[in-house]
Amino acid sequence: MSGFNQPISGNDLARFSGPNTFMRLPQANVLDGLDVAVLGIPQDIGTSWRSGTRFGPKQIRAESAMIRPYNMATGAAPFDSLQIADIGDLAINTFSLADSLGIIRNSYDGILAAGVIPVAMGGDHSITLPILRAIAVRHGPVALVHVDAHADVNDQMFGERETHGTVFRRAWEEGLIQPDKTYQIGIRGSGYGADDFTQAQGWGFQHFPAHELWHRSLASMGAEIRRDIGDRPVYISYDIDSLDPAYAPGTGTPEIGGLTTAQALELIHALSGANVVGCDLVEVSPPYDPSGNTALTAANLLFEMICILPGVKQR
Repeated sequence: MSGFNQPISGNDLARFSGPNTFMRLPQANVLDGLDVAVLGIPQDIGTSWRSGTRFGPKQIRAESAMIRPYNMATGAAPFDSLQIADIGDLAINTFSLADSLGIIRNSYDGILAAGVIPVAMGGDHSITLPILRAIAVRHGPVALVHVDAHADVNDQMFGERETHGTVFRRAWEEGLIQPDKTYQIGIRGSGYGADDFTQAQGWGFQHFPAHELWHRSLASMGAEIRRDIGDRPVYISYDIDSLDPAYAPGTGTPEIGGLTTAQALELIHALSGANVVGCDLVEVSPPYDPSGNTALTAANLLFEMICILPGVKQR
């Protein structure tokens, strides 16, 4: 459609060539005129087990070259109604987590001030805290859909209060999110004690553990969450380790017994119509992803989230 950026068609230029941007979209150096900015945050200094997520954005972009612009399941054609571009990677400080989190926050202040919806490719999950800090200034405390194997509500890790495992405790403490509109989906695995999985429920967080979702469609659950959110601003944070490692082995902290890719799609589709003010896809670690399948899945989930942004029509 004329006037809107379109991904380069595979019929015009072979998909194994062309720019290394998300879905081979145009790259933008300014925010003027954009509705949505896709960006990379190549960081892994907030991790505690496997590293490698610094390579996530580059690999997600590479695998996204296969995605076509029309969503066959929902009829969404986001590039016909929103001006979307890849604005490249944030220049984080690879030697300093604290400095990097500040860079992310300042960058997001600028993106949001321009009225642009940010869609981030991580990077480890520590990136979401400065994002939420900027989002809250713009929109107030937001509803949160957090899809993850882990609740990420530790008080500290090795004495550090800002890591990939402490994000949502800090977000709750700082009033960045609405506790009773915070949905943590897919959490599972082992813990240090029972309160690893119950303390956040005391704050008001709604938990949907993976073992309660096995062999179930997530369409009805997603629809209930969608109704509960209403028209509130909502942020979606999608950790790829929410999926079972059979589907997404290339991640920093894999846990067995996770969601399937079909369930992931059902959940995102069910959130259509929500007032999504930003989203991220984190924890893709290419060194543990030799087939590229984890990054391919991540790229498709990012496309699906773009397809439910405000202003995109569904069939």
